[in-house]
Amino acid sequence: MNKKILVTGGAGFIGSHLVDKLIEEKKHEVFILDNLEEQIHGKSNNPPKYLHKEAKFVKNSVVNYNALKDLVKECEIIFHLGAVVGVGQSMYQIRKYVENNILGTANLLDILVNCEHSVEKLIIASSNTVYGEGKAKCSHCGFVYPLLRDENQLFNKEWEVKCPDCGIEIKPVLTDENNPFNSSSIYALSKQSQEQMGLLIGKTYGINTTVLRFFLVYGPRQAPSNPYTGVCSIFSTRLLNAKPAIIFEDGLQSRDFVHVSDICQALVLAMENDSANGEIFNVGTGTPTTIKEVAEIITEKINPSLNPIFTHQYRIGDIRHCVADISKIKNKLGYKPNINFKEGIDDLINWIRNKEFQIKDKSQNALDELKEKGLLK
Repeated sequence: MNKKILVTGGAGFIGSHLVDKLIEEKKHEVFILDNLEEQIHGKSNNPPKYLHKEAKFVKNSVVNYNALKDLVKECEIIFHLGAVVGVGQSMYQIRKYVENNILGTANLLDILVNCEHSVEKLIIASSNTVYGEGKAKCSHCGFVYPLLRDENQLFNKEWEVKCPDCGIEIKPVLTDENNPFNSSSIYALSKQSQEQMGLLIGKTYGINTTVLRFFLVYGPRQAPSNPYTGVCSIFSTRLLNAKPAIIFEDGLQSRDFVHVSDICQALVLAMENDSANGEIFNVGTGTPTTIKEVAEIITEKINPSLNPIFTHQYRIGDIRHCVADISKIKNKLGYKPNINFKEGIDDLINWIRNKEFQIKDKSQNALDELKEKGLLK
């Protein structure tokens, strides 16, 4: 059945792909609220050319209560993707991240509680960053949930995580949804707040609410102009500008990279399945990939003559390992990731390559800011 759907942040990387899927495959009527953040979209006040022509676009922010209220009243389903994204940057642009991510979500929930509407379901986009370090196993203590590595350990270049109980080196395992919160940045805290507020209000007022914790998303339309998020985009942009990838620590830190099409698969499954109501799901692949492997794969595809640079520097607040346990979303919703990293990365590279002469590498500016704030050492 045709639904009226609001996608906040719908002009962005993930949101625009979701809009395409909702309109082209599912035949829904889609409204978009997006403020066209300059860091993502540049200085143009116009929506991006890739945005679906049948979507009803409103340029505004979730921080604007009345603009958001007008759209909520029109819709039956809401995908709340609108947020400012960037772990390191959030640690010194605190007000911006709190205002957009927490106040914006508070506005949405306040409207759902206090205004007339026909909303049947709310899906909130969260992040694996709420876990901090992922789950691990100690040969002495069993499964543990380690805290972040302290600065003394990082200064001594002891990169691997140690058991919080006995202090020996531990091995990462897949991180499930029962992992306790261990947010290590303002961005992560803002996503944690979005989750907890959304589920609390949903339960209290009978609003069907689902939280999806995205792991590291990559793919076409990922903004190459934003040097604060998306290591795949950052590496690709540098290499297309004849600069080598820069790797922190020893490059053996591992992540779970998930293609944007699989993220959209999960979003639609959450919308269409009642078994998603009131639940939290990881969305990833369950496959670890090291940053070193990422750099090598992208370098080989773009410019094999530029060997990655290992700086052995570290960023305060960085995690070592976090890879998704996706058994819950597979079993409850039928989710199955379809694209592996080596194949999927071509989509992102080709997207950036087509913009090669328009996109400047701004990664050094981001590194300089992190150093100035004492977050890169």
